Amino acid sequence: MNFLAHIYLSGNNEDLIFGNFIADAVKGKAVENYRISIQEGIRLHRDIDNFTDKHHIFKKSRQRLMDKYHKFSGVIVDMYYDHFLAANWQEYSTENLDIFVDNAYKILKRNFFLLPPRYKMILPFMISSNWLVNYAQFNRLQNNFERMAKRTTFESGMENAVFDLKKDYNQYNQEFREFFPEIIRFVNEKWDIKI
Repeated sequence: MNFLAHIYLSGNNEDLIFGNFIADAVKGKAVENYRISIQEGIRLHRDIDNFTDKHHIFKKSRQRLMDKYHKFSGVIVDMYYDHFLAANWQEYSTENLDIFVDNAYKILKRNFFLLPPRYKMILPFMISSNWLVNYAQFNRLQNNFERMAKRTTFESGMENAVFDLKKDYNQYNQEFREFFPEIIRFVNEKWDIKI
């Protein structure tokens, strides 16, 4: 799961949303620098990632990319799944996607001083380019993959990931549709978050 799905799976709790958003940039004991309610969001993020990485449907999606993208295949599937969530948003929420995302950006901006340094650099660009809404569009998704490819130390090939999404679009779409209700159920049951 990528940014949009993680925020969506946090329900309407601001500290869970914020903690879930920053979790990948909070390592080791740095988690203790945040109030307990934000720490819960970080733990939620890690639970979601753990559930996702072990799930047979996600593994199936990732395996299709493994030969070409190796260790980056999971990150690419995370982005694919956010694409499907954004593209089919009305199936998962009664709230308009633009309004949902605007509210999420407001929460993140209100807590800007708490963001890890890397995210202080990313957030303004994320908002100005409206990443979370634009995951639904192939050309915007392509831009994100190209930026990610430039930041990797090793040759990732991620700039080609949209081509692979289009090639097997129906398969990835079906896998997302099977997987996403299960991650929602997991969050509802383990974290008592009503989505």
